[in-house]
Amino acid sequence: MANSLGLSTISGLYLLVACLGAAAEPLEYSIVFQRAAGGKMVVESAPDGRVTVDYSYRDNGRGPDMHEDFRPGALAAPVSYAVAGKSTMGAEIKESFTFAEGRIRWISRIDEGDEPAVDGAVFLPLESSPAYAAQLVRSLVQRPEHSAAVVGGNRVAVERVAALTLEGSTGPVPVTLWALTGADAEPWYFWLRDDGSNTFFAQVYPWMEIVLKGHESLAPQLLERQAQAQDAYLGNLQRKLAQPLTGSTLIRSVRWFDSKAALMRGPSDVWLFGGRIGPITEPGAIAGAADQVIEGAGRTLLPGLFDMHAHHWAGGGLYHLAGGVTSVRDMGNNNADLLMLKDRIDRGEIPGPTIYPAGLIEGKSPFSFHGGFVVDSLEAAKAAVDWYAARGYRQIKLYNSIHPEWVKPLAAHAKLRGLRVAGHVPAFMRAEEAVQAGYDELTHINQVMLNFVVQPGDDTRTLARFTRIGEDAQQLDLASPAARKFIDLLHQRGTVVDPTVGTFESMFTQQQGQVDPSLADVADHLPVLWRRNLKVASMDLEGDKLTAYRRSYQRLLDLTFAMHRAGVPLVAGTDGTAGLGLHRELALYVKAGIAPLEALRIATWNAARVAGVDDIKGSIERGKLADLLLVDGDPSVNITDLHRVSFVIKGGVGYAPAKLYEEMGFKPFVEAPRIEPARTAGK
Repeated sequence: MANSLGLSTISGLYLLVACLGAAAEPLEYSIVFQRAAGGKMVVESAPDGRVTVDYSYRDNGRGPDMHEDFRPGALAAPVSYAVAGKSTMGAEIKESFTFAEGRIRWISRIDEGDEPAVDGAVFLPLESSPAYAAQLVRSLVQRPEHSAAVVGGNRVAVERVAALTLEGSTGPVPVTLWALTGADAEPWYFWLRDDGSNTFFAQVYPWMEIVLKGHESLAPQLLERQAQAQDAYLGNLQRKLAQPLTGSTLIRSVRWFDSKAALMRGPSDVWLFGGRIGPITEPGAIAGAADQVIEGAGRTLLPGLFDMHAHHWAGGGLYHLAGGVTSVRDMGNNNADLLMLKDRIDRGEIPGPTIYPAGLIEGKSPFSFHGGFVVDSLEAAKAAVDWYAARGYRQIKLYNSIHPEWVKPLAAHAKLRGLRVAGHVPAFMRAEEAVQAGYDELTHINQVMLNFVVQPGDDTRTLARFTRIGEDAQQLDLASPAARKFIDLLHQRGTVVDPTVGTFESMFTQQQGQVDPSLADVADHLPVLWRRNLKVASMDLEGDKLTAYRRSYQRLLDLTFAMHRAGVPLVAGTDGTAGLGLHRELALYVKAGIAPLEALRIATWNAARVAGVDDIKGSIERGKLADLLLVDGDPSVNITDLHRVSFVIKGGVGYAPAKLYEEMGFKPFVEAPRIEPARTAGK
């Protein structure tokens, strides 16, 4: 899964932030995924201040390996740096820089530069270990203003937000929680020793922990206090950004999308009251007074979009809402944390889409993805199904390390509990076999394509589930009997496919140094520190290999269109960049040959039906929840007009994407519409 941690698309530094101080002995940190050891980071500090780092982990069959060397200068800011290794998806990592004689000089696999250096500025590499970010934060803590300019633009800053004294195995451990801002669209939280050294102690997320070795048991206390700080931050944003729509709201003379028929209708007056859709009439037909009026002329009203393949995190709510995504299906997460997050959003305490969770069940293996339940027997898997059913889940998601022979009895057990069955195709099983064993849905177009190209011995728990596609998918003849037979099987059984084609676009088509095609058309709107990282490809593709992978990616799009044309139900998910990523997913459907109106139906009506909430969502009808987005333009003509969402309504609350984007450091796409005060509707 792309970006399975739920953070921004920028890897390396964007994955983790830490802080360490000089130490006579090496410092070792445990990297833990859902209570399972996944790797380590070893940091050595020489007497002259030079720091070397070895950083490696594995989760979900992949992870980085890097060796780093840097030297701190004034105020502990690194003045020289070099890194080498492999990225999470296997691309080469190689970068270096130096501050000397008032200049900054750098070279990486995508660019190089030589320019005057701003006094006190810091440099953010494309990919780095937590230790480099650690040194950066240590430098910011020492500065009176706690901030610094970044080479390339912008500023970063740190703020102390909490303190704790923990009882460790060797006595009290005083720690402080710091928030770093300016490096991403949301703060990064991390823990330092509060003993004058500012040594990195831990960084914790619900899905991943980096903790000083020997103190792993303290992580839950840190996570609880950190969650309180994050909730306070998000709660403030909710109070600042949410606009309650009290009384009646009229969206006047607006074009609107009939998602059931996949047609644009209107212009019409659309009335809202109490968080529900009211009458939809000819313009001016109701002459009563509205408490607020939004002008719809030149705009399009759509049902709230669904991202049907998310791995939601608290800070992701702003991304989704800004893109008009009012509902997400979470396809695997820390169960307890996700349910608490869902409740907070449902109560209106923090901003975010409504979450419909799918219960992840993974088999225990060296390649396991550590989210949901990781089980070592069929009986344990059935118990996990029961846990999900008792908590109102609507479906389960099976993953790569599930034993193939478990699928049929596990699917039958799930259906007895009223749960749908979706997921990856387990290793050493083909998609056709998974469907025949009881799958209601296949997730990811690569999992579908593997049905045709997987070879005996391929272990698709590893990167082979991507590289086999890149090498061989180009050879598939969609007119062949095998392809027609499989697509007919999906159609006959009503098997849903969640393609997430956007997840694979940069993976299979991007050359190092070129802009990520998934975000190229919005690059100028992204936070400044994202822009350079858009040129980092997750795989090293050149020459004939790049040509082959691009042909294979086109075949993934062709397969998506062939399934849609045959009547196979599709739903749209991202498994990556929230909000804007869904816009790109739909644009890729259009590129594949699906009509824009059909693409919009996939992200609204199809999604609501598969999620089991089409009685309250997914279409603009009287009595349904007022989950809506207003677009400046017409995405049925130009699907990229979805970027131009000017207002989002979730129940009885409105959000202006322009304000959401500004809060995250984005350049807004369009201004918010004016909400006029009480007036007579027909005048």
